Amino acid sequence: MADTTTPEAKLALIYANLAESLNPEIIDDVVKKQDRPLKIYWGTATTGRPHCGYFVPMLKIAQFLQAGCHVKILLADIHAFLDNLKAPIELVNYRAKYYKLVITESLKAVNVPVDRLEFVLGSEYQKSPDYMMDLLRLSTMTTEHDAKRAGAEVVKQTDNPLLSGLIYPLMQALDEQYLDVDVQFGGVDQRKIFALAKEALPKLGYKERAHLMNKMVPGLQGDKMSSSDPDSKIDLLDGPELVKKKLKKAFAEPKKVEGNGLLSFIEYVLMPAGVLEGGKPIFTVERREGEPLVYHDVQKLHDDYKADILTPQLLKSGVTDAINKLLAPIQKAFAASPEWQEIEKTAYPPPVAEDKKKVKKVKNKGTKYPGGAKNVEAQPDGSVEGQGKQEVSVGTSVEDAMNKLELAKEGVEA
Repeated sequence: MADTTTPEAKLALIYANLAESLNPEIIDDVVKKQDRPLKIYWGTATTGRPHCGYFVPMLKIAQFLQAGCHVKILLADIHAFLDNLKAPIELVNYRAKYYKLVITESLKAVNVPVDRLEFVLGSEYQKSPDYMMDLLRLSTMTTEHDAKRAGAEVVKQTDNPLLSGLIYPLMQALDEQYLDVDVQFGGVDQRKIFALAKEALPKLGYKERAHLMNKMVPGLQGDKMSSSDPDSKIDLLDGPELVKKKLKKAFAEPKKVEGNGLLSFIEYVLMPAGVLEGGKPIFTVERREGEPLVYHDVQKLHDDYKADILTPQLLKSGVTDAINKLLAPIQKAFAASPEWQEIEKTAYPPPVAEDKKKVKKVKNKGTKYPGGAKNVEAQPDGSVEGQGKQEVSVGTSVEDAMNKLELAKEGVEA
């Protein structure tokens, strides 16, 4: 366990393994001069199912906590359906609960003390008169071009974008003020939103915040992990056989390190997880012949891969074993919780299976989510398509939408 008694040690943990930081002087002032816990928030829109890529921010959050920071996790339920209706308003209730459960168990899986975390639901404060007035004020100061540019790497892009996608980055900027934090943390794909927040908040009379960014881990096919592409990522509830099957299909060009999502996952998840478990980074690959390959640093891992000592087949086998070990406690907790299982079914209803025997008459059976038999179908990214999509996604009236955002406090609050 690293020494966290000095400001220098705390700052070393806060900045470790980051891709970039903006306004670090704000962080330094809080830690060195104000001598108080740094307040940080990390937000996630409750859309598709969380996947193994979430371990990257989880491990960084572990370091923030180790450095004595106060960390807030924003379950951004309103953001979820603003992003091209990825999460229907009828389902954000259940998805927020699902996210809290899966994030909590993911943190426990890498030995993070969850009692020192604060979960905040976006709709708890984003519907307030002050917040909405500030959002309108900010909209008078932000051009369509700047709003679209800010969300370019985060909000789903289309040829004819919805206005909601332009509101999304403005709200993310305001969240820094209303969550009362010093820092917002996220991936480098959030950089343009962070830049907007740096410029926007002082225009409203609020102080500028610092921003910390972690690197993005490539997906199994070499691109960004995506909830809409099941083959690009490992779901946190994927069983051992499914993990093995997906990793067999993973892209891993022999002797080439660049663009290899498996090597990146080892560097940013599996090795840091080893630090939390045993005090040092480690990744082990069992071999049928010879001693296991044991790695304590990324350079040796890369060197062996380039030399074909660590072959793509061995790499996939080692990562499969390590991921299954990492996911085991999460899946054990899921199996032991009927409540979580019910929430999962409701939050992510399966698509309706067609009745092949009765092809002449198509029955509108709907899906199992709340709201009844509307002819919509769940998609891999968590959105829905089909007749009735609009009603499911945004509600039938203001009162309807507001009611569906009123979550049971005992189910979501920390």
